[in-house]
Amino acid sequence: MTPARSLRAMRREQRILLAAFFMLFPGFFFYHTLLGTGTTGAFLGGYFAPVSLLFAAPLGLIYLNRMRRDARRFHAVDLHLGLFLLYFVAVIAVNAAAGANRTIVGNHMLGILFIFNLFVIASFLDFDSRRFRIVGLLSLLGMSTIAVSFSVDGVFYLGATGIAKDVDALATYQGFARSYLITFLTVIAFTRSLPLRLVLHALGAATLFLNTARSEFATLMFVIPIIEFYYSRHKLHFLLCGLILFFVIHLYFDRILAALPANRILELLDLSQSTSANKRYHLTVHAVQTILAHPLLGDYASYKPGYYSHNVLSAWVDLGFFGMAYLCLVTFVPIVPMFIREYFAPRHCGIFLLGFSMACATVLLLLTSHYFTDMLIGATLGASSRYFYERKYAKNRTPDLGPSAPRHSDIRQAML
Repeated sequence: MTPARSLRAMRREQRILLAAFFMLFPGFFFYHTLLGTGTTGAFLGGYFAPVSLLFAAPLGLIYLNRMRRDARRFHAVDLHLGLFLLYFVAVIAVNAAAGANRTIVGNHMLGILFIFNLFVIASFLDFDSRRFRIVGLLSLLGMSTIAVSFSVDGVFYLGATGIAKDVDALATYQGFARSYLITFLTVIAFTRSLPLRLVLHALGAATLFLNTARSEFATLMFVIPIIEFYYSRHKLHFLLCGLILFFVIHLYFDRILAALPANRILELLDLSQSTSANKRYHLTVHAVQTILAHPLLGDYASYKPGYYSHNVLSAWVDLGFFGMAYLCLVTFVPIVPMFIREYFAPRHCGIFLLGFSMACATVLLLLTSHYFTDMLIGATLGASSRYFYERKYAKNRTPDLGPSAPRHSDIRQAML
C-alpha cells in the first residue's frame, strides 16, 4: 500500500472509530434522554446492543488491517485477551448445548462483543486529536446539562417523570452513569490544562452525584486524585494540599452534608442502610455457596437473569476457577509494569494515564459492584496494549540513553 493510500485508510478508520465511540457512549445518553422525555419511542430498543452490532464488523476489519500493516501492534495483551474470550466462548457453547438459560447465554455473547469493541476503540482511536477533544468536551457538557436540567429534588432519573413512551426500554441510572464515566475518563486523560481538569472534575462529580449511581460516583472520586497526582509537578505539594483538603472537609463535614440534596449517593456513608447494598451482599453469599459446591468448574447460569454476584466472583461462578484466575491475570498484570515504568516519570503520557486510570477503575468496580463482563475491561486492555506499542515503537517510546552517534567520520572533518 502506498503512503498516500495508507494515510487515507487511517483517516477513514479514525472516522469510524470516532463515530463508534460517540454513538456508543454519549449517543446512548442522548438517545435515552429523548426516550425518557417522550420525544421519541424506542426505535433502537435498548440502543447499546444494536449499535454495538452495527460497528462490530467495521471494528473487526480495522483491527485486522492494523495488524496486517504493522504486526508489531500485536502485543501479549492482545493474545491473552483473545485466549480468554475464546475460552469464554467455549464455556458458553458447551453450556448452551446442555440447555443453559438462553437469556444469560445471550447476555454473555453481547458482553464479549462489548469487550471486543471497546478493546479495538481504545487500541486505535486518537484520543489526543483536536476533533476528539472538542467533541468529547461538548458531550460532557451536554450530558451534565441534561442531568442538571432534568433532576428533581437532587436526583436525575427520567423514568420518574412518567412521560417516556417506552418505559421498559429506558436505561437505568447505571446506563447513564456508564456513558458519562467512560467519556469522562477518555477526555480527562488527555487534558493537560489544570484549570480545565478542575472544572471537569467538579462537573463530573456533580453529574454523577445527581445520577445517583454510587459505584460510578465512587470510582470517579477514586481516580481523580490518581490523575492529579500523576500530572502534578511537585508531588509533595500535592500531598500537602490533599491533607489540608481532607482536614477541611472533615472539619465542615456536617455542614457539607446538610447543603447536599438527599439521594442514594449518601448511602455510601453507611451501606448498612442501603437496600441495594444488602441485596448485593446476599447475591455474593449465594455466589460463595455456589463456588464452595463447585470449586473448579463453577456452575454456569445457576442463577436467574440479573441475579448474579456483583463482583469478580461472578466469573468464578460462570467460568470456574481457571476462568476467574485468567481474567484477573489478564486484567491486573499489565498495569504493574505500566505503573513502575511511567507513573513517576518526568514526562506525561496521555495513553498511559488513560490505561492506568481505567485499570484502577476496573479493579475497583470488579471488586465491589460490577459483573465480570464489564466493558471497561476491554477499554483498559486496549489502552494498555497501545501504551506498550507506543512506548517501544512510536511517539511515546523511551528515549535512547546510549552514546550519541559521531557527527563526523574523523577529527579533521570536525575541525573544518
